[in-house]
Amino acid sequence: MSARGRARRRALEILFEAEQRDSDPLKGIQQRRDSTDQTINPYTVELVHGVVAEREQIDEILSTYAQGWTLERMPSVDRSILRVGTWELLFNDEIPDGVAVAEAVAVARDYSTDASPEFINGLLGRLQQIKPTLLA
Repeated sequence: MSARGRARRRALEILFEAEQRDSDPLKGIQQRRDSTDQTINPYTVELVHGVVAEREQIDEILSTYAQGWTLERMPSVDRSILRVGTWELLFNDEIPDGVAVAEAVAVARDYSTDASPEFINGLLGRLQQIKPTLLA
């Protein structure tokens, strides 16, 4: 697994944990730094900061285009995966769109339900198609 792949998974863990604990994900990064000797990949920090900064817009987009699903009804791990994938797709020009979608689907295969990879692929694929209108 690539360094960015590991960074995505760590960012997902931090965002998921923060949502479960109703805490600040940025404080979660600091707590991990303080309580372990583990180095946190700079891309993990960039992902978490990006999702936190754009969360309102990301959630609005996901709510609008997740046909038949509200954010509240989605498994919380899927919400976190979708937030990371959406941030990479829409707000990080360094990551090719197809990579952002494929990586989110791969993470869903490892962390979520059997139906989640297809759902995440469909939703992020749709966002990829209409990306120019979302950022206008």
